[in-house]
Amino acid sequence: MKMWSGRVGRPLDPEFERWQRSFEFDRRLLREELAASRAHARSLKSAAILSSPELINILEGLDRIAKNAQASPSFLDDAEAEDIHHFVEKQLVALIGDTGYKLHSGRSRNEQIATDLRLYVRAAIDQLRSDVADCVGELLQRAEQGGNSAMPAYTHLQRAEPVVVAHWLLAYVEMFLRDADRLADCRKRANVCPLGSGAVAGATLPLDREAIADELGFESITANSIDATSDRDFVLEFVNALSILALHLSRWAEEMILFSSQEFGFIHLPEAYSTGSSAMPQKLNPDLLELTRVKSARIVGDATSLMVAMKGLPLAYNKDLQETQEPLFEAAETVMALIPLVAGWMKAVEFNFERMQQAAQSGFMNAWAAATYLAKRGVPFRLAHEVIGKAVQLCLDRNCELKDLSLEDLRQLNPAFDQDFYSCLELQSVLALHDVPGGTAPSRVRQALAQSKKRIELIREEAHAHA
Repeated sequence: MKMWSGRVGRPLDPEFERWQRSFEFDRRLLREELAASRAHARSLKSAAILSSPELINILEGLDRIAKNAQASPSFLDDAEAEDIHHFVEKQLVALIGDTGYKLHSGRSRNEQIATDLRLYVRAAIDQLRSDVADCVGELLQRAEQGGNSAMPAYTHLQRAEPVVVAHWLLAYVEMFLRDADRLADCRKRANVCPLGSGAVAGATLPLDREAIADELGFESITANSIDATSDRDFVLEFVNALSILALHLSRWAEEMILFSSQEFGFIHLPEAYSTGSSAMPQKLNPDLLELTRVKSARIVGDATSLMVAMKGLPLAYNKDLQETQEPLFEAAETVMALIPLVAGWMKAVEFNFERMQQAAQSGFMNAWAAATYLAKRGVPFRLAHEVIGKAVQLCLDRNCELKDLSLEDLRQLNPAFDQDFYSCLELQSVLALHDVPGGTAPSRVRQALAQSKKRIELIREEAHAHA
């Protein structure tokens, strides 16, 4: 029996009926649908719509549905169910008889799907924040293993200044921690309960909405029934947050691909996450990295699809909203599958610290430190910048580094140079020069590592509290 069969006298066109069903993708909401149905059933008992035996019968039936689904994946193969709500009602009636039809008293599928999706997003956020914390933990562990090893930092993809390897990895830590914060902020707005909103105007029964929300772990209830049944802001916000997270993963993947090339040679690809070439025996290809990069495009596409789907909808519920589910599921499940793989890759990758250290000591990356040397001796920085630029040009002509210029050569450019200039060009001196919060001085990097560990532990504590 269709949930709307009384009004429509003729059967649907078979092709249309198959085409308009959402059960193929919204059946993943079974857990959320059952949880919301249990809460609604208890509310119906409080409103004197269900007797105590009926409530017990319904709750036992819902538990049986959950057990059946857990015991056999084929249980969810139903060619007739229109959506997850219809499926649960069908199964419940098959188990307990017509009492099962009473469960739909005072509620609409419009509020049901809004509730199920909020529960899904909330659970996905909790899982993702825990996964991000684990991934960041791997980044921090590898950062600590690098000690004070240095590497070039790049601007415009040209060598710019040397940095501690840990400082480079901490840049990604900051990105991913912002992602975790965005997800936590999104959770606040997703964590309100639409149940009791009815189809559009509110429930027709005196349901205790606060009790329903409390049972389901929501912080509060929605304030307006029209908005509650048509709002998908929490989906838009969640998937947009995922698109930024995916963008960060893509940037990480791109840089790892570059650094694993022979031209850089900073990292050795982990074989457990790479494949070979069917034609060239010597090849090792960065498959995980490349797939990470391209999957980010799909997630950005999901965010765009959601925005376009919502932009022209009048209030309140429209069937168009059914099409917002698949982009949500794809984005969430893609990222949830990806982050543990990225964490595993980070754990397995090998860094060529010797190659990185060598690269950090050539290419005039100590030029700013050289200009700073003159600035500390009273030379206006703009003039100091010009002097060091001329010194670099002289080195290029002679095919040497700044440290290879004689003191006489330097003094011809500016008399402020002295013998101690050469010590300021050494790698450790250049690194230590950046001694500000957020800088790459080794002492500052150690502080940043400790602070990041605390932030990860806080995320884990929050995730545990929501479990």
